[in-house]
Amino acid sequence: MEEMNETSISKRNCLRGVCREENAEAGNLTKNFVSHTHKTLTNSEISEQADSKIERFESETFENTHSERKNLASRLCVHKNEKTLICNVCGKKFSYKSVLKLHFLIHTGEKPYVCQICSKAFAWKNVLKYHMFTHTNERPFVCEICCKAFINNGQLKTHLLTHTNKKPYVCEICSKAFTERGSLKCHMLIHTNEKRYVCEICSKAFTQSGGLKSHLLIHTEEKPFVCEICSKAFKHSSNLKSHLLTHTKEKPFVCEICSKAFKHSSNMKSHLLTHTKERPFVCEICSKAFKHSSNLNSHLLIHTNEKPYVCEICTKAFRHKCSLKTHLLTHTKEKHHV
Repeated sequence: MEEMNETSISKRNCLRGVCREENAEAGNLTKNFVSHTHKTLTNSEISEQADSKIERFESETFENTHSERKNLASRLCVHKNEKTLICNVCGKKFSYKSVLKLHFLIHTGEKPYVCQICSKAFAWKNVLKYHMFTHTNERPFVCEICCKAFINNGQLKTHLLTHTNKKPYVCEICSKAFTERGSLKCHMLIHTNEKRYVCEICSKAFTQSGGLKSHLLIHTEEKPFVCEICSKAFKHSSNLKSHLLTHTKEKPFVCEICSKAFKHSSNMKSHLLTHTKERPFVCEICSKAFKHSSNLNSHLLIHTNEKPYVCEICTKAFRHKCSLKTHLLTHTKEKHHV
């Protein structure tokens, strides 16, 4: 991989290509992005753009890699696919001594490349290079469709799949498909019911470390994700991402039937059910069907007779939060306006 020069890292052009303004900080890039009026794209247009960028990315990567391998093979006079060097620990074969040397670090646990800021150590130099971006908050690889930025090309390539309908990683048990191998791996824990990550405060367990990390914020008042435009803070990055759309007024998710646009994919998914008579969420007790999972969850309380919402003043309990909210007005003597 070619080393990135300082100019390519320290200055980046307008994310949408609307103007020639250059910005050194990610925050300025976001504000520059908000300053332009954007065309709302349909799902098919977004998918076409992503496919084009993935194809271009793969083509450039192949050309660069092919050229580098050809030159290296020429210098070393190594025949194609000839792997004569064998790791004496695991038996894996390699063509080049330098690659075998790097591979051997996996077995020795040696990490010669140390971050001078946080002292974290790495086995490979390029991994340390990308780690440094976590200290500078630099993410030089930017998606031209949604402007999300990444530390390396690999993350950007994986992200581009989210703008298409391609999900190459399929669960062999339930056939659910994913864009990333890591997502499939996490999904498999659902079938095993394995929850390795346990909260030390309340003992709640999670299948993924990210779930535990997000959960821990419940026990604190910490809100680490701050909007660079209005300074509003959030506990989760997903909430910040959704909030940013209020500044751009952008509605990137468009219904292909009636052209109604939405800020979030979940809202569009729910909206699509209005065009059909489909009710995919079915009660297993009485077979009543609902369009939305939230409606099914509320309905199930009828069968369990559970009333989870309790008034702190008179201890009267209710099945639904809205019912409790209405009831509280009786204590304040306020009139409920519908």
